[in-house]
This record gives sequence, structure tokens and C-alpha cells, in this order.
Amino acid sequence: MAISNLRRWIYITLGLISFGVGVAGTILPVLPGGPFFLFASYCFTKSSERLDRWFKSTSFYKQYVDRYFIKRYMTRWEKIRINLIADFFIILSVVMIDILIIRIIMITLGLIKHYYFIYHIKTIKPEEIELVMDK
Repeated sequence: MAISNLRRWIYITLGLISFGVGVAGTILPVLPGGPFFLFASYCFTKSSERLDRWFKSTSFYKQYVDRYFIKRYMTRWEKIRINLIADFFIILSVVMIDILIIRIIMITLGLIKHYYFIYHIKTIKPEEIELVMDK
């Protein structure tokens, strides 16, 4: 019983930390908030039904987890912003690392990322967000 209670509190703590970093990611352009909100959702689901219900009722969940990871759509600007930030770090890694195989892997991952964003995530207009959120 003590182990499961400890595990529950670890999930709650990790969920709250992840939620806090996700909120910071909505403000800071270099830090993506979505993956942290997704992890917070996982932790809250594992730890507390009440926290899970609360988090799923927030605008953070609806905007970042539901829209990006469940319904798979973004505005053109969101796609561009995320890709520019990721591309900056990929290019930085390629320039700074002097190992050919790592460079090839980084460039390949960058190309796969662009393919995924273009062909697997729907692009919608900002004015369509409210219409899709209601579905």
C-alpha cells in the first residue's frame, strides 16, 4: 500500500512539474509546451481522477494536447514556428558535432519531421479553430 501511495505522489509531482514547464513553454518561444502538457496528462491519469478531470477541462489541455496530439491539426503559423525552432537546434547540432553519422541522422530526422508536419498534421486557418474545437 505504501508503494502505490508513493507512486501516486511521484506521478502527481511529475505531472505538476510538467504542467508548470508546459505553461512556461506557452510563453517562451524556444520551449515547446505541448509535449510537457501531454506528459502532465499521462501523469494525472495515472495518479488522480480529480486532477485528470481538472486538467482535461483546462484550456491548456484543449489547445495543446487535444488539438495537437489527438485531433492532429495546427495553424500554418504554429507549424512554421515549431519547425523553425526545431530546425535551428538541428542545424546547430549538425554544425557543432563533427561526427558524420550523427550529422546524417540529424538531417534525416529533420527531413522526417518536415514530412510529418506537411502530410500528417492538417493545416487550418486561425478562424476555424473554434469550429474544430467544438467537435
